[in-house]
Amino acid sequence: MPLALLALAIGAFGIGTTEFVIMGLLPDVAADFGVSVPTAGFLVTGYALGVMFGAPLMTVLGTKISRKNMLMLLMGLFIVGNVISAVAPVFAVMLIGRVVASLAHGAFFGIGSVVAAELVAPEKKAGAISMMFTGLTVANVVGVPLGTFVGQSAGWRTTFFIVAALGVVGLAGIAKLVPDMPKPEGVRLRHEVAAFKNVQVLLAMAMTVLGFGGVFAAITYIAPMMTDVAGYAESSVTWLLVLFGLGMVAGNLTGGKFADRKLMPMLFTALGGLAVVLALFTAGAHNKVTAAVAVFFIGALGFATVPPLQKRVLDYAHGAPTLASAVNIGAFNLGNALSAWLGGIVIAAGFGYTSPNWVGAVLAAAALVLAVVSSTLERRAPERHSPVTAPPRAPAAAERPVAADR
Repeated sequence: MPLALLALAIGAFGIGTTEFVIMGLLPDVAADFGVSVPTAGFLVTGYALGVMFGAPLMTVLGTKISRKNMLMLLMGLFIVGNVISAVAPVFAVMLIGRVVASLAHGAFFGIGSVVAAELVAPEKKAGAISMMFTGLTVANVVGVPLGTFVGQSAGWRTTFFIVAALGVVGLAGIAKLVPDMPKPEGVRLRHEVAAFKNVQVLLAMAMTVLGFGGVFAAITYIAPMMTDVAGYAESSVTWLLVLFGLGMVAGNLTGGKFADRKLMPMLFTALGGLAVVLALFTAGAHNKVTAAVAVFFIGALGFATVPPLQKRVLDYAHGAPTLASAVNIGAFNLGNALSAWLGGIVIAAGFGYTSPNWVGAVLAAAALVLAVVSSTLERRAPERHSPVTAPPRAPAAAERPVAADR
């Protein structure tokens, strides 16, 4: 694997840390600004919305420059957003900082996925994508708990300054290690948009929304589920989230490895397993051991779908994958928002703190159905639904040395 993937992983680590660390710092931020915790929750919602809308917007704006320069620009935007959050004098300014930082999120992972895939041989694409996403998963194991501890000990502003510094390291790494890969010749915005006419691209994005939605239906409410149902102390939630993060790391690496060999069987296994684990978690949440095991496997099976789904979008948006890849990252956040909303509805309806697990199981099962539909279409009409039907793009002269290194 090229060393350039390390630079992308560092950027992903910083982005993953800033996305999730705010959840553990909400009470401190709320107290500092004199707002309620629900009001401070807009820092989470605003970030998610920024990712959803920023992914296509920033990708479209970047169609005129090389992918390396766009990645550097996005990391610069990420740094500025976190600095704004760190020095914000009032809550509204911090919210602006969160939105500014979020605008880099979807486009970074979308363009980064394309770059990572182009850095390696075709049979290693999913593995390369998973290496970049490892930064995001490790952030949940190291960055988020450490950032929460630092924020609670030295002040939440310190955490955001540190995250901004991580962005500087990521920016320097991209500038130094990522090869200059000019914007592909002959690809225009209309070509990027045309990728959405491919039913397989749309199916992959729908699987992303539903599959990862299944994960966050349960994980969004993990704190009350673990304390009120499983009987853990509130202090245990931190290491349970670390356990979830370890599952994400394991699932991401496993998904990337096996997706390069058998992509659809990997998806079937991960989505089917996720649906089963979430359904069993409803009963298993009443026992500390089974609850902890379930948390790990939800992270593992959920993130095992990320490399194969991202690779599938790249394969079927062949020749113009950048916008589709970025929008698919936004689809993850759409799934997060949708599942959190549905989970809140069933809890408010009086079905208990374990009821979001059933919501997650249904969402994951629906994603599995779509995976079967996608595979069936591929088998029945390979001339229309195969990723290899599109003629390969001839590399530009500046890109040929990169290809020759494979």
